[in-house]
Amino acid sequence: MFLNDDQHWLDGSGTGTRSFGRAAALVLPPQTRTEQLIERLRALDLVVDLGADIGSPAWWRGTATCLSLCALTLALAPGFDRPIHEAGSAPLTTTDRDEVASQSIAPLAFGATSGRRIGATNAVRPLADTPERPTLDLSATLPGGDALARTLRRSGVGADEADRAAALVAEQVALADIRPGTRIDLTLGRRPSRDVPRPLDRLAFRARFDLALEVIRDGGTFAVRPIPIAIDATPLRIRGRVGASLYRSARAAGAPAKAVEAFIRQIATRVPMSRLGADDQYELIVEQERAATGEVRQGKLLYAAVGQGDRRTQLVRWEDGGRTDWFDPRGVGEKKGVMAMPVAARISSGFGWRTHPVLRFRRLHKGIDFAAPYGSPIRAATDGVVAFAGRNGGYGNFVKLVHGGGLATGYGHMSRIAVRGGERVTRGEVIGYVGSTGLSTGPHLHYELWRNGAPINPASVSFTTTSQLSGRDLAEFRALTAWLMAVPVRGGSAVAE
Repeated sequence: MFLNDDQHWLDGSGTGTRSFGRAAALVLPPQTRTEQLIERLRALDLVVDLGADIGSPAWWRGTATCLSLCALTLALAPGFDRPIHEAGSAPLTTTDRDEVASQSIAPLAFGATSGRRIGATNAVRPLADTPERPTLDLSATLPGGDALARTLRRSGVGADEADRAAALVAEQVALADIRPGTRIDLTLGRRPSRDVPRPLDRLAFRARFDLALEVIRDGGTFAVRPIPIAIDATPLRIRGRVGASLYRSARAAGAPAKAVEAFIRQIATRVPMSRLGADDQYELIVEQERAATGEVRQGKLLYAAVGQGDRRTQLVRWEDGGRTDWFDPRGVGEKKGVMAMPVAARISSGFGWRTHPVLRFRRLHKGIDFAAPYGSPIRAATDGVVAFAGRNGGYGNFVKLVHGGGLATGYGHMSRIAVRGGERVTRGEVIGYVGSTGLSTGPHLHYELWRNGAPINPASVSFTTTSQLSGRDLAEFRALTAWLMAVPVRGGSAVAE
């Protein structure tokens, strides 16, 4: 007899079958019953989730497991009522106790010390009077040169000696010229008693970029010793390629931030920055002083150039009587009084005869129209005075500016006026905003230009004035330009890609 895969009993011929039930399991061989028991134990889950199926047989089985483990832990744990004893330490001798105390952490008020030091014993006797250091080296910062005497007194120098030292320094350099934040080094000597200030033995500081001063005690008097510092005043000349950003390229090449800003500001008056290409070359020269002690001080922009070939723009700084101007290498100054575009927009209608879009008959269009979005700022074409600002018939909201030389400009169809009559405006100042007031089919600016009261085509006018150096000024300017062009290039080649 044996079992097939369908749990039926078969005889030797394989024809007889009957169901395999509980009684059949009792007659299994011992090895089979053992394996079955092992399988049942493996399937038995003693550790269950006590948060699920509460009250089920599996839950009670898990609870029993938990309680059994807790009981086993308590049975194996040491008694809670019995103290744990440790081995005692030998008592410290007096010397050991002092050394341990000197290394322990305790409040300063209780005389705590730290480090590998032997604590004070009875052999140590306190001094009745603590001796002072023979000299005292100090440093201080001046809030201003004229506060030198006050700073010395605050550092411990007697008022008499502080005033005498300040007077000696004033003989070499004006105290007001000493830059705030200057550091001074002091050496104070030994004093006869504690109730008098220490004497000033030495005072040293950098009075100017090219001068250091030292005040030394010589017996009962002071002597001042000037120490000149050699200065190399060769300017810094930087040349490079514009790349993706002129500012970043110049800064990466070593140009000071303020000099690069001045460079861009001056070049923009001659060349629109949008026209600069990545391959254009830039060049600038900046004032620079290099001290023998290593300090470097940089100053004003002296020369600016950008472009290549015939499109190269060059500007040289020229100062005369406190006024600063920029000239090209020929001595020709910047253009002044050029008419600016009153609004950033395209021209939609030019000057001349046309059919009026509203009145539908032919008449002279006395200006040009700019098709600008509603609310765009309108700027003064050049310096002038507001002669009229208000409502003006078909012009709608209208502003008229009067300029020198018999010229006047008008701005019509504004949505809002930003100036008042009699007000003085400068070139580029906002005087109103684009609108569609008056006889208008849509938002735009109507711009007119008059000469001696007669309307003229604004697009045909380009009145400019130039300044030209001559005589001795021109000769000095050319000498300055030649000197700048001889300065060696010390920085450049950095390009912002």
